[in-house]
Amino acid sequence: MLDFAIFAVTFLVALLGLLIYLYPGSAKPSTIPGLEPTTHADGNMSDIKRAGSLHEFLLDLHKQFGSIVSFWIGREYIVSISSPELFKEHQGVFDRPPSLFKMFEPLIGPKSLQFANKSDGRTRRHVYDGAFSHDTIKSYYQTYQDVSDALTKKWSSLVKEEHVPLSIHMLAYSLKISLLTMFGETFSDDKDILEFQHCYDVVWSEMERRLTENEPEEGSPRAKAFEEALKNAQSLIAKVVKHRRDDPPIQGKELLIDFVIKHSGGDDELITSDAITYTVGGFHTTGNVLTWGFYFLATHPEVQEKAFQEIKKELRNQEVDHTNIDSLPYIRQIVEETLRCAVIAPYAARFQDFDSELGGHKIPKNTPVIHALGVSLSNEKYWPLPNKFDPDRFSPENIKNRPPLSFQPFGFAGKRVCPGYRFAYAEATVCLVTLLRKFKIKLVDGQVVNPVHGLVTHPEEEIWIKLEKR
Repeated sequence: MLDFAIFAVTFLVALLGLLIYLYPGSAKPSTIPGLEPTTHADGNMSDIKRAGSLHEFLLDLHKQFGSIVSFWIGREYIVSISSPELFKEHQGVFDRPPSLFKMFEPLIGPKSLQFANKSDGRTRRHVYDGAFSHDTIKSYYQTYQDVSDALTKKWSSLVKEEHVPLSIHMLAYSLKISLLTMFGETFSDDKDILEFQHCYDVVWSEMERRLTENEPEEGSPRAKAFEEALKNAQSLIAKVVKHRRDDPPIQGKELLIDFVIKHSGGDDELITSDAITYTVGGFHTTGNVLTWGFYFLATHPEVQEKAFQEIKKELRNQEVDHTNIDSLPYIRQIVEETLRCAVIAPYAARFQDFDSELGGHKIPKNTPVIHALGVSLSNEKYWPLPNKFDPDRFSPENIKNRPPLSFQPFGFAGKRVCPGYRFAYAEATVCLVTLLRKFKIKLVDGQVVNPVHGLVTHPEEEIWIKLEKR
């Protein structure tokens, strides 16, 4: 009888151990509502893939469980928050969870600022932010204008009714500006810009592919193409670094690459990592802001006309610069509504290496907390008819009716807001003003335009537009 009792207890303990192994969420680390893991190894990855993207998964999860939710990526417990109130509670957290950005490492390198936390991360951000200060951006306006004028000339040379691939042109425009303003005249040759763009397209395509597919096998054609393109991009960066070291700028004329070189202590791997990190964060975001912005203008001719009238009234024949950009509030509203409606950057993330509390729940130390920015930007409580494009949401009167952290398209936490947000607003404004002065933008008929919420939200297929000279 005793033997049977011992056997029964042993069996129950073993069964309990098996259940905990198969369903680790059964011993939940917190009281936060959310999903149990579908499998021990993958957590809720199958649910994320079924939803189509992490952003779409979070939209559904927050709809089910509220503004603070939990789920699993592999065996790691994840928390997500989506309300201005919870954002405020997490506003002072600086450190990023390395595990959620590990997939970027092949592209940006292990020494990237993306992985730098504590004093190292704070110091590097403080130093690099000098390249994006209000005063520094004043010096970039002429570059914005020169590149915008070149695009205007190109569009003016097109045959009437010729279809224009909007995304290709906007990404090329934004990349050229990023390379010129961050790295200087080394990238004044279009040949180098085109080569860098080709390399970048290959590596970015591979990174997006890894969101839904396994990593390529070592030595496979996919892996070789990625490695070769990345090596070529790094070589172009090395060429810039050598030039800036050999011919350093005078004080007050430093570009981002100069700040990186100065702080690196001669670590070329760190220089390359941070140069690529800022390139990724810079041009891809602004290029897609402009792509979606012109798409919305093409599909909302009344908004486009109102923008043109503001440009005509406020600027007359002047170019945009730091002295008059604030006289274009409606253009600013268009940029902000594009950021909101297109959900350009769907999420950010932070973590703390000690136990904390958020929304009345315990957050175990080292738990990644996702800031579901895209979910917040579609919250009907603050954005009635959230799928409707309406720049008047950002009129001074309407802004007053929303909590301060309800609109945070560039993130908000721990002084780690996207460093180039001022840069992006200025660049986008100059491009919109320059092109809307010369052209009416119209969408080619018969297109179905769908977003892909990848690392940055972009169109599933190219958007084709037609131009009508004013």
